[in-house]
Amino acid sequence: MVLDSVPAASSKLAYGHALDHLFAFSAGQPLSRSLLQEWRASMDTLAPSTINVRLSAARKLVEEARRNGMLGAEEAASLTDVPNVRQAGLRLGNWLTREQARELLTVPDRSTLKGKRDYAILALLVGCALRRQELATLDVQTIQLREGRWVLADLEGKGRRVRTVAVPLWVKQAINVWQTAAGIEEGRLLRSIRKGGKRVGEALSDWAIWDVVQKSAHEIGIERFGAHDLRRTCANVWSAALSQAKSDLTGWSAQMYSTFSGVYDSWPGWNALRPLPI
Repeated sequence: MVLDSVPAASSKLAYGHALDHLFAFSAGQPLSRSLLQEWRASMDTLAPSTINVRLSAARKLVEEARRNGMLGAEEAASLTDVPNVRQAGLRLGNWLTREQARELLTVPDRSTLKGKRDYAILALLVGCALRRQELATLDVQTIQLREGRWVLADLEGKGRRVRTVAVPLWVKQAINVWQTAAGIEEGRLLRSIRKGGKRVGEALSDWAIWDVVQKSAHEIGIERFGAHDLRRTCANVWSAALSQAKSDLTGWSAQMYSTFSGVYDSWPGWNALRPLPI
């Protein structure tokens, strides 16, 4: 009931784990405000964001129970009133400089099929700022030519938000090399590869993408670096490129700034700026 009301697969997984933990903690006791407060206190060794996700799952459970007539409105309001854990400060996360991003892209051995795939993975993450789940589910048909520019058209991302992402030429070249070598013409762009170097299956998991990024970062001496950090890297590199371009180009549109979120827009300075980041 609760999981069916959550659209994203990652949210279903997180909420499922949270509710399993709550049921194990309650040990058959009826759900009450005091029980939820005790449960919240028992998770003090976890990160605030983890605790708050679990509390969100509990609130979703209560809300669905109320909607289905299993709880009264007043009782539901009392149960959902347990506050989140406050998270002080702001986590900046990690990102790479332009030079480090270049170095990261040299890690895959592009003479092998796996190296071609891994390079395409890193290129799409660095050049297009995709989330790993978006990349894992990326279809070949999404890559389209619009008004002379390659884009990922109508990409459905977090919260089912749809956007169109511009693809730099060097990223498109990496995609072409991988597709040709792997013989992929339709379906998912990325596929699993056996140790022997042969393509297997019709998809690649988001955790496999995470593993590619972590191992590649380790090769250049960077620890605890994940796929999401390459979204920050893309923003960091583009920020520097746009700052420089602002002083070099005249008559540019405010639409330029929308490229930070990966949205495709038409503006005069596109061709001048697009090659800059990597």
